[in-house]
Amino acid sequence: MVAIIGTGIIPFGHHLERSIVAMASEATLAALKDANISRETIGACYFANALGGMLFGDTTIGQNLTAGLGIKNIPVVNVENACTSGSSAYYLARLAILAGECEVALVVGSEKMCVPDFGLLNSGTTELDTLLGMVVPASFALRAQRHMHDYGTTEEQMAAVTVKSRAHAALNPNAQFRKKESLEDVLNGPMIADPFTRSQCCPIADGAAALILASDEFAAKYYRAITIEASVLTSGIYDNQADLTHWETDYHAADLAYEKAGISAKDIDLVECHDAFTFSEILHYEALGLCEEGQGGKFVADGHASLGGRTPVNVSGGLLSEGTPSPPPE
Repeated sequence: MVAIIGTGIIPFGHHLERSIVAMASEATLAALKDANISRETIGACYFANALGGMLFGDTTIGQNLTAGLGIKNIPVVNVENACTSGSSAYYLARLAILAGECEVALVVGSEKMCVPDFGLLNSGTTELDTLLGMVVPASFALRAQRHMHDYGTTEEQMAAVTVKSRAHAALNPNAQFRKKESLEDVLNGPMIADPFTRSQCCPIADGAAALILASDEFAAKYYRAITIEASVLTSGIYDNQADLTHWETDYHAADLAYEKAGISAKDIDLVECHDAFTFSEILHYEALGLCEEGQGGKFVADGHASLGGRTPVNVSGGLLSEGTPSPPPE
């Protein structure tokens, strides 16, 4: 088994004067302090970044981080896997510990999205979907419209995700948007891609976070260690790519994780999931088994995803209120 013994994060936002390494260094030092271990204890580093190589031409950011912090003579792996770069780095670090390659591993993710003249269109001008206008908001809006058609999901139910998100973010000093919004505020905002108004779309951000992972034997020294029961990373070709309301890999990954941990959805007390748009969170409710397929809108509108509800989701405020320091998936 592997456990988390330390965490560090910086507030997400517009850090225009700070580099990817500077943000990562702050998050790393915070994680080391939280774990109460020295830099010399780190046996490997897995550094996640999706855009640094493309924007800044730097493919060795992890080595720059460890060199700057004086962490020497360890393997450093730079991980680029689009919006799953952070979770992929974490997955690899956990495998390294399980394989006995090291006792303690550092996982860091750092990203800059707030870059002048940068846009998602710039990175996909050769893709047919992008050329046809199917950029990320439009892609998710198309899925949302289909879900509304098939299951009767309403605009009010989707807007309820943002209302919940802002209420949770009000308790999180690291979130960008901490002011509560009413259902009317959300629905009356500027339209981005029907049915999404502005506050139903995650804002971009610069940010960094770090984890210290350790073997069970090492983690036994820490009363605050959090044991990892299961970790799954998967991808695949959808059997039915025309089903816009069903992410097959989402269901598959959830089923595998539950099986490995020996639990079911009924045992889950708290969820943090990817919520680039309000509707994407609703799809995750369904894939994770928090509710029946097609009932995600009702689940959030009835308060089940809120603090005090059946299964609170994104109590941090999620990407909708914290901001996303990585490009959302298509």
